[in-house]
Amino acid sequence: MTDADVALPDRTGWRYKLARTTHISNPLLREGLAEFLGSFILIIFGNGAVAEVVLSAKTGAVNNFFSINIAYGLAVAFGVYIAGGVSGGHLNPAVSLGMAVLGKLQWRKVGIYFLAQYLGCFVASAVLYAIYADAFYAHDGGYRITNPAHPNATASIFASYPQEHLTWGGGLVDQIFATSFLMIGILALTDERNTAPPKGVVPILVGLLVTAIGLSYGYNCGFPVNPARDLGPRLFTLVGGWGVEPFSFRNHNWFWIPVIGPHLGALLGVAVYQLFVGNQWPPLQRSGIELQVVRKNGLDEYELVKARDVRGSDLTVPVAISTKDGTTQQLLETR
Repeated sequence: MTDADVALPDRTGWRYKLARTTHISNPLLREGLAEFLGSFILIIFGNGAVAEVVLSAKTGAVNNFFSINIAYGLAVAFGVYIAGGVSGGHLNPAVSLGMAVLGKLQWRKVGIYFLAQYLGCFVASAVLYAIYADAFYAHDGGYRITNPAHPNATASIFASYPQEHLTWGGGLVDQIFATSFLMIGILALTDERNTAPPKGVVPILVGLLVTAIGLSYGYNCGFPVNPARDLGPRLFTLVGGWGVEPFSFRNHNWFWIPVIGPHLGALLGVAVYQLFVGNQWPPLQRSGIELQVVRKNGLDEYELVKARDVRGSDLTVPVAISTKDGTTQQLLETR
């Protein structure tokens, strides 16, 4: 490739200046922003489908619980596609906790991930309400009702509520096991020693996994399996007109179950996968050559790659080298 084949960015153009101005150098903050947007997408499409089913019920629309499951699977897939390259696309505090326990997420990042996920779900709930504000009024006449047994109830658009038969103990069991199934599936799909699919396919398969869980175990309480997906929107209903009833429902003996249960379920899923699969692989054999990559993230990016043998001796010269114009030239010369 010659210099003529490379289109260098215009360092004086407004696009370059805007990119420089808005670029965030702190990688943890970048990951938080990605988790925020991914979680936002999860609620906008997932709970958006719930809103369509609930608010159109009196019109005879054909949308039903099946369409909610499909929409939630797609919402997860799109959310992971959006955030995955930057943060891993957890979109779920329970998943982040499980990854931290496994050492796949640094503990110092957990708080930022949690905050971003909860905020993303809360803000998405506000946007969803704004989009459907007229439909809410047409459905309930402005009287916000929480009890899902009431025909005009709308709080279930945002957060999960149990069927009448479900006890708090049954709900806790439901959330622990359903989330453990989610965690086991995610670990299997991302375990490179297993039959892991190409990375570009993983978000679709995670979405299908969520759809399968919903179709199998959504009857009891709507398969929240995600503390941020439930508590974030529930907090919005607290300030959005439903009052304290989303939290006082069943004498305050429900709202905590979709928060505590998924965290316990994620830990169970990690333990089960590692016991039955993850810890059963033979020890990894070190190859004769290992690559070391040193990268500084940012617009002015440089990259240094070295190959070393098992004794630590350098086998290559530094490969290249970059540029302050946004391009990186890479060479690999073996000694």
